[in-house]
Amino acid sequence: MRVAVDQDKCCGAGSCVLLTAEVFDQREDDGIVVLLDERPPERLHGVVREAADVCPAGAIRLSETS
Repeated sequence: MRVAVDQDKCCGAGSCVLLTAEVFDQREDDGIVVLLDERPPERLHGVVREAADVCPAGAIRLSETS
């Protein structure tokens, strides 16, 4: 799995960080998403998919290619 984020779309809700702080973080000044791991381990794939699904701005994109 490959993860990408669109910081221009991000609204700073923080749902992704609450679900998996190993993959996502937020900038302190404005709460915009910061991607920590673009290729998370397989054990995190389910929760990363959930983070993408619940993102209110649709700022998280996933690719299943290796």
